[in-house]
Amino acid sequence: MSSRHYAADILKELERTLSQINDSEMQAMAEHILDAEQIFVAGAGRSGLMGKAFAMRLMQMGLRVYVVGETVTPGISPRDFLLLCSGSGETGSLAAMAQKASKAGAPVGLITIKPESTIGQLASTVVRLPASAKEDTATSGAAVTIQPMGSLFEQGLLLAMDALVLTLMEKKEMTGADMFGRHANLE
Repeated sequence: MSSRHYAADILKELERTLSQINDSEMQAMAEHILDAEQIFVAGAGRSGLMGKAFAMRLMQMGLRVYVVGETVTPGISPRDFLLLCSGSGETGSLAAMAQKASKAGAPVGLITIKPESTIGQLASTVVRLPASAKEDTATSGAAVTIQPMGSLFEQGLLLAMDALVLTLMEKKEMTGADMFGRHANLE
């Protein structure tokens, strides 16, 4: 099959996945973000990269946002919000972060395939992204996606968070032009 056909199949998978996102879950996530004094974002592997892209957009919106693990990341407080990106909701380091944030009194948000997961149980708000987890395709050979491992979740995560950015922009009555002044200029 040609690359063009693969790309078309990927787009169909993404459309099927993203069309199933619950808008009330997205609205709740947006409210948590806007209510927070500081937002902390974390994920592992490719999900973490998608989280970093989302954190960049939040910074460009003028929100106080940090990527967990960076040297300039402060401590979390009850006035803050931790957003985790995990397909399985079982990533050990992220579950530990969720427990620490909860112990500090901070609400936890999760974007995941599995809301019933360990992190999902700790989260005050969850957005379910109905993709297939890398564990599902590795162990069962499930043909839910033609893509390897967690690619469908990671791509869906980026697009879902971009949709969340648009929701936040609408709530804040912002445009892309309002954000451009915070674009990196040391490149």
